[in-house]
Amino acid sequence: MNAKNNVKNVQSDDPLLDKYAEMAVDASSKDPNLYHAYNVKRGLRNADGSGVLVGLTTVGGVVGYTIEDNELIPVPGKLLYRGIEVRDLVRGFQKEKRFGFEETVFLLLMGHLPTAAELAEFNTRLCEMRPLPPRFKEEAILGMPSPDVMNKLARCVLASYAFDPNPDDLSISNVIRQSLLLISRLPTYAVYGYQAKAHYHMGRSLFMRVAPEGLSTAEHILSLLRLRGEYTREEAELLDLCLVLHADHGGGNNSTFTTHVVSSTFTDTYSAIAAACLSLKGPRHGGANIKVVKMMEAVKANVKDWSSDTQVADYLRKILTKRAFDRAGLIYGLGHAVYKISDPRAEILREKVRELVTLHPEFQEEFELYNKVAEMGPRVYEELKGVDRGLCPNVDFYSGFVYRMLKIPADLFTPLFAVGRIPGWCAHRLEELASNSRIIRPAYKCVLPQQKYLSLAERTPETAHAAHHPPLDIDEEEE
Repeated sequence: MNAKNNVKNVQSDDPLLDKYAEMAVDASSKDPNLYHAYNVKRGLRNADGSGVLVGLTTVGGVVGYTIEDNELIPVPGKLLYRGIEVRDLVRGFQKEKRFGFEETVFLLLMGHLPTAAELAEFNTRLCEMRPLPPRFKEEAILGMPSPDVMNKLARCVLASYAFDPNPDDLSISNVIRQSLLLISRLPTYAVYGYQAKAHYHMGRSLFMRVAPEGLSTAEHILSLLRLRGEYTREEAELLDLCLVLHADHGGGNNSTFTTHVVSSTFTDTYSAIAAACLSLKGPRHGGANIKVVKMMEAVKANVKDWSSDTQVADYLRKILTKRAFDRAGLIYGLGHAVYKISDPRAEILREKVRELVTLHPEFQEEFELYNKVAEMGPRVYEELKGVDRGLCPNVDFYSGFVYRMLKIPADLFTPLFAVGRIPGWCAHRLEELASNSRIIRPAYKCVLPQQKYLSLAERTPETAHAAHHPPLDIDEEEE
């Protein structure tokens, strides 16, 4: 039985492994019609594309549509942190010319905006917890450098367990302590992990700075990353904004749902957050902004006149018809599972970048090209597919461009997503532990009929094939 497989089975140089791979694919494939026959919601998605409701949360909310008369009606997107719209949150701290990430962390974990005294106290605690334990850098980071920074990030989180005198205590006060520790140290894990990769896997000189005390999270990252620790207030504010916009996205995104699932087993904090990191590592989740940047490099290289609607649209047609870029047929950065009219995060980033390019005109032409792709992409899609899918720009469309403005290497794009998102993960973990939840244990229907055991002497090449569900009767399927 040949089922559509999204994972390519590339031939290796080991014939036996190739043989095993063919067996595994044959054994794992099944008739896609079975999902309809058993009313299985693939990907936990309803038929209209909305997510299957699997839990309740007070941490964050994502609004992209309403449902009227069982019909999904798109609305302008909203993102809520503890009931506060992210636009209002951003407008508030920017108006007062403050960094906002630490305030956002407090809001997500504690459930309310901090007072001035609470925020000062909270910032002090985060700064106090930021230094790494003795020998951690040498043993956990430099001792086993990884070619992938997200892999290193997850391993640093797991290694933190060994340095915790009370790692398995699930009391809320202890889990908050562990959460603050990871929130404060994850930026260092990410930057040091990248610098270890750059040295051991890319042949570059090794430098690992120690940042001054008392910095905001965004300032701390830039101080560690820059050769001389230099950065402007404008750069730090831009990175701070990116972290705020990534801080949470409801409970349904893959990495946050992973946090809920793993936390429901009552495992330790480090295991739960490492699992979330490894979920985010997947290119279907956290790596989309890298894909956007690579796609836009292809657009820049193949479109002679960036201001031409016709030329941009022609190249986007080639992308959608699998004749250009990575031949996947996708315009990366356009479209979202929830947002159909607008992604508030993308809108906020776009407006911030619009302000900055007036001060940095070297980015103006490229920024206009991004806007051109955002404008023409949905039109070309509708023209080719005959349907309007509501392909608005999502946060990944502009975040990679922002990181390039900040001269942040692509290897850190997804790790910085994790640095921004860990407050949300920790808040959802606390919610799972504090709400008397049950272990998350959904059902999978086994669609393989019972098979007869054959003794070793009875087995032949003819019997050595994977068993499958018998073909569905068309009437049975329609029922």
